[in-house]
Amino acid sequence: MSISFTSSIISRLKRELADTQNQLANDKTKLAKVSAKIKQLQKDSKLSSTHSDLSSKMSQLTKLKDEAAKLEASQADLTKQLTAKNAELRQQLAKSKQQ
Repeated sequence: MSISFTSSIISRLKRELADTQNQLANDKTKLAKVSAKIKQLQKDSKLSSTHSDLSSKMSQLTKLKDEAAKLEASQADLTKQLTAKNAELRQQLAKSKQQ
């Protein structure tokens, strides 16, 4: 493989790693916000006096918990991608040193 081809692969991997890390950080922020909303709704639901208010809060809780589960799954997937891309980057860096 030529040096320019290897360096373009390395550059692409570095960009992809940075993008994945940014997405992971964004998902962590979103998850923290969702978790805070869930805690607040749980507190509010204990104070609810009407059935319709409680029902509404429970519906919101369900939606937020689903969103939290999706974000956690996304984080797990992004973590796997980071691991794979880091391994590929190390491999490409080793190839470029051999050339």
